[in-house]
Amino acid sequence: MTLKVAAKSNPSTVAGAIANNVRDGKSVEIVAMGPESINNTVKAIAIARGFLKGDGMDANFKPEFIHLNIDGEKKSAIKFFLNIEKNSK
Repeated sequence: MTLKVAAKSNPSTVAGAIANNVRDGKSVEIVAMGPESINNTVKAIAIARGFLKGDGMDANFKPEFIHLNIDGEKKSAIKFFLNIEKNSK
């Protein structure tokens, strides 16, 4: 599942989407472009860690630069690949 985070995205809402997709067994990738959206993405992952803790899971990420073609222009963005680990209870 690829989520797109904007500068005006609510980190708590994005965190809920992350946690729900993880609970459904889906792998999650997040694309963010610009400093505000990248900040919101990192906040969302931190919040999602709290949501998933009760389910015995933890999340970390590996960021990677990607290039998108938007309206004929090449733009850089960051894709966050989430890694979910199951904690032993």
